[in-house]
Amino acid sequence: MGPTFIVITNFYPAARTALQYADALASSQGGRLVLLHINRASLYDPYVFAGEAWRRNELEQSADTAALLNQLAAQLRSPATVELTTDLLPELAQDLAVRYQPAVFVLGLPAANQNTTPVGTAALELLRAAQLPLLLVPVGTPAIPPQQVLVAADREAFALGSAAAGTAALLRNLGAELTVAYVSEVEDDGGCTSALRAVQHSGLADGHTLYLRGYLNSNCAEGLLEAQVETGADLLLLLARSRSYLGEVFHRSVTAQVIATAPVPVLVVPVTEPQPAEPQPAAYQPNNNSLLMPEA
Repeated sequence: MGPTFIVITNFYPAARTALQYADALASSQGGRLVLLHINRASLYDPYVFAGEAWRRNELEQSADTAALLNQLAAQLRSPATVELTTDLLPELAQDLAVRYQPAVFVLGLPAANQNTTPVGTAALELLRAAQLPLLLVPVGTPAIPPQQVLVAADREAFALGSAAAGTAALLRNLGAELTVAYVSEVEDDGGCTSALRAVQHSGLADGHTLYLRGYLNSNCAEGLLEAQVETGADLLLLLARSRSYLGEVFHRSVTAQVIATAPVPVLVVPVTEPQPAEPQPAAYQPNNNSLLMPEA
């Protein structure tokens, strides 16, 4: 079975673009879609104080929405199911990740001159905090699988988080060309090769020939957007570490700036610190200090 894409869905342009893009990806790989409709995204359950009656009332009012989304699902090229919930909470996001094992959660982004909706902003922050893979699709993106992927990397080694296994498989099956981009203030060939080595050793790009390019820019986000234009990349891949490196590519503010301004979809992949290698027992060495006895 191909990959699963959980698409946060409503009837507005950004969400429609994200759904069409995810449908193109899923249909090209024999995957499936989950259309997830939410009213809110929050770290805390609002019904703790409002009561369950309010939750039931909201769910009853969503019957028309469910019917329309099921009609939409039937029109897609990929098999699709519909999930409706009033609130996307951290525990629900993790439950969806366990049940569906998605390659990514997909979220549409409005045009740069429009404000992100409160629901979209909250969902983005919640999924990033939960270390779940995210595919962010700007409104108007053509529904065509990417052919050129730009992987933003720095010197630091990383390992794929458990939630990113499906994302690595998605990359393998895309058949796209992958370029590793390293941004620095000064020419740093050592940094470039370390970035390439980090991506190679992570398993993220297994089966791919990786190309390497360095970019000079004191602003990491601007350097990555310059790299996207020069390479013609139609997908930009960022690594989401559980901790940030001040001044490095994956500082939170840099990631936010790239997400807000990139003209192409951005794939945010959760990664962890690599596990140190297990110490190997020393091979037996003969005692060179022993004295050889003369033969009799």
